[in-house]
Amino acid sequence: MPKKSCARNFFGVVQSVLAAAVLYSFLYLAVLAFQRGSFPKSPAELIKNPASKSPPGSSADNIGSAIPVIPSKLKVEKIIPNANWFNRPESLVVPKDDFWGKRPHIDTVANLTKLVEQCRGSYENIEKMPYVQDCMNYMADGEKEYYYLPSRGERASEQPPKLAEYLNSDGHDNTLAEYPEWKAPTKGSIGQCNGPIVPYHVYWTGPATWRVELFIKSHFHTQNIPCVRLFLWLDGDRDPKAKEKMLNTDPLFKKFLPFVERGDITIMVWKFPSRIPLPKGDNTDGVGYYKTPGKPNSKGEYAVGDGLIRDAQGQEWLVLSEKQKTFLPVAVSDAVRFVVLHQYGGAYFDMDVIMLRDMRPLLIGEEHNFAERWGAHPSPGDYNTAIMSLTANSSLSSYLLRGGVRMGLNFHPRVIGVMAVKDHRNFEFNMLETAAFDPIWSEFNWGRLGECTVPCVHDYGQVFKGNSKAFPLKDEWEAYKGQQLKPTKSTDRGHFWEIRDVPEIESRAVRSNTPVTYDRDALSKAEYKIEEDRYPPTNRTMENFFKGAWTYHVHNQWLKNPEPSSWLNVIQRAQDGFFSAGRANPYGEKWTGPSLPFYEISWEYP
Repeated sequence: MPKKSCARNFFGVVQSVLAAAVLYSFLYLAVLAFQRGSFPKSPAELIKNPASKSPPGSSADNIGSAIPVIPSKLKVEKIIPNANWFNRPESLVVPKDDFWGKRPHIDTVANLTKLVEQCRGSYENIEKMPYVQDCMNYMADGEKEYYYLPSRGERASEQPPKLAEYLNSDGHDNTLAEYPEWKAPTKGSIGQCNGPIVPYHVYWTGPATWRVELFIKSHFHTQNIPCVRLFLWLDGDRDPKAKEKMLNTDPLFKKFLPFVERGDITIMVWKFPSRIPLPKGDNTDGVGYYKTPGKPNSKGEYAVGDGLIRDAQGQEWLVLSEKQKTFLPVAVSDAVRFVVLHQYGGAYFDMDVIMLRDMRPLLIGEEHNFAERWGAHPSPGDYNTAIMSLTANSSLSSYLLRGGVRMGLNFHPRVIGVMAVKDHRNFEFNMLETAAFDPIWSEFNWGRLGECTVPCVHDYGQVFKGNSKAFPLKDEWEAYKGQQLKPTKSTDRGHFWEIRDVPEIESRAVRSNTPVTYDRDALSKAEYKIEEDRYPPTNRTMENFFKGAWTYHVHNQWLKNPEPSSWLNVIQRAQDGFFSAGRANPYGEKWTGPSLPFYEISWEYP
C-alpha cells in the first residue's frame, strides 16, 4: 500500500505540473497576442520574438521600452535603389487633409446621452452595441444631431472663469473677469483661448519612445491648441529623477522641449498622495460619520469617518496610511487616472492612443463623465478607462476614488464598474461604445456584427503592416462606400520625405568587394520602380482611418515600428507634412508653431 500511495502521489504531482505548464503556455500566448495584436505564426517566430518585458502600465496596456538604436549606416543589400524611403511615392491617391472641415465652435457640446443610446440601443438589450461601423457612420455623418451650441448665456465661454471647473481655465489662474479674445498660436506663444482651457493627462515611465512622439504629435495635429494643456505625469515613486532625465537627457523628448517652454506641455511628477481633498457633502457613501469625532491634532484636524479627516477650515480629506501605500496596485496608472482626474478634471489618455478628432466637444459640457466599454462585453460595469473623463472634485469622482481605496487601492476599471453598478451610480458614468475610441476591439473579441469597419482590420498588428504581401489586407476595403479616390500623377514621388536630413548611407555592394556610397540625393533621384518595391504606395489615407472615431487605441506592441505604407505610417506622413511641409490638419488649419522634426526613419524597413 505505501508503494502504491507513493506512486499515486508521484503521478499526481506530474499531472499537476503538466496541467500548470499547459495553463501557463495558454496565458503566455494570450498575453503575447495582446501585446503584438496577433498570435505568432510559428514556433520559430515565438522563440525569436518572445513577449515584451516592458514595465507595467494600465490594466489594458504595458508601457515603456528601450529607445531603438538608429544606425547611421545601412547595409546596401537591404536597400533597393529603385524603391527606397527617398524616392518612394507617398501614396497612389491624393489625400484630402481637411476632411473634417471647420473646427467645431469653442462652445460646441456633444450630447453624450444621444451618442450612448444611438450606439448602444436600450440599456437592457444593448442591441446596437455589436454594430460598430453603424456607430462610426453615425459619429462621422451625424454631427448635426449630437453636437449642439448652447443658448446665449449658457455657453462655457460666457461664464466667469472663477466659476470654472478647471484650476487655470483662463490661463491666469482664473483671476480674469471674463475669457480673453482668441489669439492664434505662434512659434513663441501658445495663443489665447476664448473659453475654458481643458487639461489632458497622460502617464509614462522610462525614456520616451516613438510612441510618446506619436501621441504628442497626434495631439498637436488634431486638438484646439490654445484651449488645451497637456500634463505628462512621470512616475516619481519609481524614479525620483524622472523629470530631470526627461527634460535634460532624453534624446527623443528633446524635440518637444520648445513646447514645454511655450506652455503646451507640463511635466508633472507622480507620487502617490497621502491625502486627497474631497468635495462638500456626505463623503461616507451613506455609512455615516462617526457619532463622536476624534480628538483634534496640533493642526486642528480630526477624524470624522473611516479614512476621513476634517481640517480647521472644514475641508474633508481622504487619508491614506503608509501601510495602505505599501500595497500599491501593479498597474499604477489605473490609480493615477482616478486621482489626477479627481484633482484636476479634464481627460486622461493612455499613451498608446492616437488622437483622430478634436476631443473638446466631449469635455466642455457640464456633464462629461465617461469611459468606454471593455471590448464587446455586455455587462454595464465592464468599463475600460484607457480614455476617460471626470468632473474634478465632484461627487462621482470622489465616490470612485474612495471605492478604489476601500478595495485595497484596486482601481481596475471593471472592479470599479461592478462597484458602481451595485451602488446604482453607473448611470452617472457614461459608457461610450468601442467605436468612439477603440474601433476594432469588438473585432478582436469576436463580438462585432454587421459590416466590418473602414478599414476592415481584424487584429492590432495589421495597422503596422505595409509590405506588398499585406496590401490589401484581406477585406480591408470591404465596407467602404465613399467616392473613388483621385489618383496621383505618375510623376509624383517622394513628396516631403525627400527633404529629410539623413546621414550618408555607406556599405558594400552585393556580390562585390567594392565600397559603394549612397546618399540621400542619389537615392531620391533614382528612378522609382514599383515592381521592385517591398513596401509600395497604396490608396490608404488618414481620412479613411476609422473616420468618426475620436481616437484609435494601438494596444501595446511597444517595440514595433510601422512598415512603410502601413496605416500608421500614413498617419506619420500626414503629421510630418502638417508640421514641416505646409499640409493642413483634418480641420484645414496650417501649423504656425515651433519647428517639429520628422519621425526617424525605421531602417529595418528600407
